[in-house]
Amino acid sequence: MNREELNELYFDWMYRLVRNGKPSTRASYRKLLRSLHSADFTYEIPMDDNRAEDGIDLRYRFGDENHYDDAMIAAYLDDRPCSVLEMMIALAIRCEEHIMDDPDIGDRTGLWFWGMVSNLGLADMSDTKFNFSHVEDAVRRFLDRAYGRNGEGGLFTVKRNRYDMRSVEIWYQMCWYLDEIM
Repeated sequence: MNREELNELYFDWMYRLVRNGKPSTRASYRKLLRSLHSADFTYEIPMDDNRAEDGIDLRYRFGDENHYDDAMIAAYLDDRPCSVLEMMIALAIRCEEHIMDDPDIGDRTGLWFWGMVSNLGLADMSDTKFNFSHVEDAVRRFLDRAYGRNGEGGLFTVKRNRYDMRSVEIWYQMCWYLDEIM
């Protein structure tokens, strides 16, 4: 197997992880997810390095689940910074597995992921409606923390919050969001 083949398998695996949370399962969102995967996750708040590390760890989770050894993952996948897509999927997984796990409801990883996509303003970016400039602008706004004080336009909107969401790590933003919706 070569680098290109493994990268394509990895992308397909990530796509399947979150596909079930999209309300319209008929439409394809591959262009959107590819665009998110092509953008490096950059951050200014030091603790957000944990989100980047979780994204990198996602590569090794893929390897473990698909019986690829760590050396192959390191050589073929772990050759670039964490992508925005990897960070978002890893955060959705962490949300589901570490905070919101409920066997009676089932896996909601996709739900958490598509909630972030929606808050970024990208929920309508199916392959047939894809607009690269719109996606690029939304990703830049998120990475530059140029979204609203309440998080609107970022990953999480929290209506009743006394803190400026732009100045706190993504983990706290998610926790405050979960507190508000529960």
